Amino acid sequence: MKVNRTLYRILLILSFLAVNGLILFGIGAVWSYLNTGADRSNMLHVSKELSADYLPKVVWETLSNEGRPMETQTLKEIERDYLKAWRVRNLALETNNRYGIADYYTDSARVKLYKILDFNKTNNSTLKTTTLQHNPKLEFYSADGKIVVLTDRNVERYEKIYVEDKLILEQKNTSSYQVMLLLEDGFWRIRHMVERPSTREKTQSSLKNVPSVTSISKIKGINYYPQKNPWNMFGMQFNDSSINADFIRIKKLNLNTVRIFVPYMDFGKAEVRKDRLERLEQTLDLAKKNGLKVMVTLFDFYGDYSIHNWTLTHRHAEQIVKALKGHEALLAWDIKNEPDLDFDSRGKERVMAWLAQMISEIKIWDTEHPVTIGWSNPAAAEHLSERVDFVSFHYYLNPTDFSEALTRLKTAVPDKPILLQEYGYSSYDGLWNLYLGSEEAQATYFTQMQETLKTQDLPFMFWTLHDFEAIPEAVVGSLPWRTGKQRHFGIIDKEGQPKTAHTVFDVTD
Repeated sequence: MKVNRTLYRILLILSFLAVNGLILFGIGAVWSYLNTGADRSNMLHVSKELSADYLPKVVWETLSNEGRPMETQTLKEIERDYLKAWRVRNLALETNNRYGIADYYTDSARVKLYKILDFNKTNNSTLKTTTLQHNPKLEFYSADGKIVVLTDRNVERYEKIYVEDKLILEQKNTSSYQVMLLLEDGFWRIRHMVERPSTREKTQSSLKNVPSVTSISKIKGINYYPQKNPWNMFGMQFNDSSINADFIRIKKLNLNTVRIFVPYMDFGKAEVRKDRLERLEQTLDLAKKNGLKVMVTLFDFYGDYSIHNWTLTHRHAEQIVKALKGHEALLAWDIKNEPDLDFDSRGKERVMAWLAQMISEIKIWDTEHPVTIGWSNPAAAEHLSERVDFVSFHYYLNPTDFSEALTRLKTAVPDKPILLQEYGYSSYDGLWNLYLGSEEAQATYFTQMQETLKTQDLPFMFWTLHDFEAIPEAVVGSLPWRTGKQRHFGIIDKEGQPKTAHTVFDVTD
């Protein structure tokens, strides 16, 4: 009996301590929250990540609204909650789930959305959609600061409609919206949103904005990475002296163009890192100094392509394109390196849709420089040929079959300049290549290819200047028969000495 009483007392004491501990923890959490500033995304049901992949371009018209003058901070809050309302709506239409709608729409505004979701769910249909640009104009701001009316003109919206998981319609629309938002519990929620036909004039496809491609036919170039830090050219090991020395050497090889690569993640995704952009501009400065032109390949190591990610990639490209478009060394934009290799893992239509939209966006930001895509082979280069300014492809097969492959591409795409953007041969002579590689074999390959290119009058960019000590796993994986070959494509060995193939290019044209 005494044992039971003692046990009960222990349990009561432990319970008391546990309850008090929870109370103290709760008080501490509240105190910490109040002292660090309220985070609206935490106060709502929707997580911080809700708009982390949604950054459409927003251009406000000059404020000249009726009623109370608009405060700068309030306008930022309105824009934030308004865009989150769009993001919640997009997610709901894709999943037919009501999650988050109550946080950004008033009671009456939810009714219409819920009816649409219920209808779609019944018919087993979904809508994948995103908005690409908003152009809001503030029409009214009430004296009590709780009502806002705006007109969002020419909203660019891309959407795919699925029925029973089958794509039945893909389209890009432009509409305008009349919107009323109410301030409730400290959050701006949509009360009314009425869609209106767009009144925008179609001027983006004007012929005067077609860039010149005459310089493409003159390309004699090379795909470039520094020897010490390949695939991480603009990181902490960035060395302008070694790049300048390489550019001097490239110029002496009678070449006139270098192709460089901008890694998406390393450059900061939607918020491009200032230091990376400065190093990229510095590289173009060095190219100009040495009489070289530069083809900039965007989105290296990017592989998502999903609609929800589009606006992030748009903001990324916009910052780089606008920063470099006036540079004298810039020759052209390459949207993506070998995107066809992502067809199986990401879906061909998904990759193609992203590419097509990115081409359109870049042509808006830069009307002077031509745009291309670096396809992995001649057959793939037929894709989107009507949208690019010149067609680029890569070739690593037998030189004897090259002319036939090129002829097929020229027949399929007769009206666009064509560039052999990558080709090369590894001199790796180790076990994992059955000791078949050699500098002599590499030189023979380049001799054959250069003869054919001269006969076909085809511009070219070969791979590459240096042999490398190591190849990042993200490039070709970790299998030794792949990394071994990849390290030995240069015409200069790891000690900095010219290989036999160097003499193929070290001539006066």
